[in-house]
Amino acid sequence: MKFFLDTANLDELKRGAAWGILDGVTTNPTLIAREGRPIEEQIRLICDIVDGDISAEVMALDAAAMVKEGRVLAAIHKNVVVKCPLTRDGIEATSILSKEGIRVNVTLCFSPAQALLAAKAGAHYISPFVGRLDDVGSDGMDLVRTIVAIYQNYGFGTQVLAASLRSPTHVVESALAGADVATMPLKVMEMLFEHPLTDKGLDQFLKDWAKVFNPAPKSR
Repeated sequence: MKFFLDTANLDELKRGAAWGILDGVTTNPTLIAREGRPIEEQIRLICDIVDGDISAEVMALDAAAMVKEGRVLAAIHKNVVVKCPLTRDGIEATSILSKEGIRVNVTLCFSPAQALLAAKAGAHYISPFVGRLDDVGSDGMDLVRTIVAIYQNYGFGTQVLAASLRSPTHVVESALAGADVATMPLKVMEMLFEHPLTDKGLDQFLKDWAKVFNPAPKSR
């Protein structure tokens, strides 16, 4: 499974990249807007930090404009994956861009039927939003499992990118479901490291070492 960070913040990306486990980045208009730079500039800076697929989302709503914008985004760097929404125009744009050899991440997927459309259009990634489905009382992880099964049934090359992951449990369940990629905020990636028994064990090791090799000076 590949790990992506869902952020456009350069400091967060530098931190994640330093661990040596980061495979790519997903961004969206909200994340880009928070950084205060034009998308082209921000994506270039991200590509300087992370050597992996970088999703950059179009802002247009009609297919022709999406295609035009997607071509501009794809030209920024070889690692850029154009992000299109799962709408009629988004699927049309995905089909056109994919035929041109431009990789597309179809985003805002909330049903297996939508995922089928994206695969048929030649999407490189499909992004089911787990957490947002959980928010409305559905089982977001069940969507990931269903998409993986459908794609396996028909040999679709579209990769399943589990998105809107809000906890280590979401990440682990995505791996069990067979998702190709898990994208997450930095805070969730940091939580993957954490376990109280790891901290307790390390503390005990250090104390035992200190007793032998760094004994406290004897009082006179």
